[in-house]
Amino acid sequence: MALSLFQNPNFLKSQLQSQPQIATATTTARCGYLLVRCGGPRSQRGPLVKGRILSIEAIQAIQTLKRLHRTNPPNLSSQLSNTLTRLLKSDLLATLRELLRQRHCALALRVFSTLRSEYGAELSLYAEMVQALTACDMHEDVDSLILDLEDENEIKCDDHKGLASLIKAVVTARRKESTLRIYDLMKKSGYGTVAELDEYVFKVLVSGFKSFGEEALAEELQQHYKMLLAKSQFNTLRI
Repeated sequence: MALSLFQNPNFLKSQLQSQPQIATATTTARCGYLLVRCGGPRSQRGPLVKGRILSIEAIQAIQTLKRLHRTNPPNLSSQLSNTLTRLLKSDLLATLRELLRQRHCALALRVFSTLRSEYGAELSLYAEMVQALTACDMHEDVDSLILDLEDENEIKCDDHKGLASLIKAVVTARRKESTLRIYDLMKKSGYGTVAELDEYVFKVLVSGFKSFGEEALAEELQQHYKMLLAKSQFNTLRI
């Protein structure tokens, strides 16, 4: 009878079809995995930013800066300077933003100082620095940063977006004196006379002065803006 069963083609077909199912079930039952979570200093870093690419030079500079900051050698300043001055502008910017992302604000200040002295710095980058320093509770360094900007005796008034971002960042940090310094610097740089007016910049300033309780100064600024706007419109009609 056993011989007749194996000679039956339908019996063999059913046996062959059942074998893969048994193997699959066995494989599924045997296959499994354990989820392992690794912790440590590296797990404390912020999440990776999509599209963030660092050059080898920038990575090496960041590692060197951290090591120097940790060991604090006697010639720290000179070693930091030697590390940073070798970098291109793009690598300096990448190094700066990566340090800010990792909340190494003290090191970021060193990089920013080198970047500003070697290539200059846009107002939007000043705003980024102010925001990061505020998040790190380094409010006095915000004032120092604006003092450094004041030492340049001029501000790029035609960069309306960067100027508004900087003012908003300083106001958010609740640095009243620094906000006043920026306004004085704007006037020295010919804002509203030489440089084109921007309504949004004035609104940010007025809102900032009001938040500091400087209602009289906010009113003075509004009147000043109306006067400059009327003068600008009159000159346009004459042309």
